[in-house]
Amino acid sequence: MSTTTKTTRGLVTIRDVHKSFGTNQVLKGINLTINPGEVVAILGPSGSGKSTLLRTINHLEKLDSGVIRIDEELIGYRIRGYQLQELREKEVLRQRTEVGMVFQNFNLFGHLSALENIIEAPIYAQGQNRSQAIEQAMNLLKRVGLAEKADAYPRQLSGGQQQRVAIARALALNPKVVLFDEPTSALDPELVGEVLDVIKALADDGTTLIIVTHEMGFARDVADRVVFMDGGYLVEEGTPAEIFGDPQHQRTKDFLSKVIEPAFHL
Repeated sequence: MSTTTKTTRGLVTIRDVHKSFGTNQVLKGINLTINPGEVVAILGPSGSGKSTLLRTINHLEKLDSGVIRIDEELIGYRIRGYQLQELREKEVLRQRTEVGMVFQNFNLFGHLSALENIIEAPIYAQGQNRSQAIEQAMNLLKRVGLAEKADAYPRQLSGGQQQRVAIARALALNPKVVLFDEPTSALDPELVGEVLDVIKALADDGTTLIIVTHEMGFARDVADRVVFMDGGYLVEEGTPAEIFGDPQHQRTKDFLSKVIEPAFHL
C-alpha cells in the first residue's frame, strides 16, 4: 500500500458514468472517487466492465453519459451551456499525456528499441529535447531494472521485460495517474513477480494507481482500496481487509470463493 510522499495531484472523480456497445450496456452508473496518491485495485469477472471503465478515464472510450474529472479538469469534454461537447483530438491527446496507461499486451513499437519506445512521447507530445528525454528514459529504465536493455528491441526481451519497458514508457510523461489493465495477464507465471514488484515500488512512491487485476494477493498487499464490479455495476468497495476478509455482498463472496484458496482469507 502507498506509504510515502503526500501528493496533491491525481484526484479522479467518476460520476454516473454509463457506456454501451450497441445494445450491451457495459457501465451502468458508476460513481467512484480516487484520491491523490491512492492505489485502487478493480476486481471482477470477465465482462463486468472493469477494462471499459479504465479506458473511459483517459477517453479511449467515449461516455454515453456522466462525467470524469482529473484534478477537476473534465476529461474528453467541455461544458457548453447545459451540454457536454467532445474536445478536439488535439486537446484529448494533451489530456492523455497526464494519464499513463499500461496495457495487457505491452503495445511497444516493435521497430524501436526500449530507449526509443520511452523517449518518443516526451519528444513528440511534450516537446522535450532529445538529450533530456534520453537522460530521463535511462533513469526510468534503471528504475524498472532494465538499464542494460536500453538498446534491445521488444523481440529480444521477455514478456516481463517488455511490460517493465511499457511501465517506464507510461511514466515518461510524469502522469498524474497511471492505469494498469491486467498488466500481468499476458505473462508466463514465473514472470509475473518482476512486474508486480515494479508496480509495488510505484505505489510506495505516492503515484495515483488504478489497477484492473486478477492477482488477488497483489491486490490485498498493495491496494489502499479494492473495488468489486459485476454486470456493469460497482457492487462493493472497501479496504483489502474488508473486501477479502468480510465482504458484504453475496456476489462479492461468490466471486472471491471461486478465485481464492480458502486459506488466503484474512
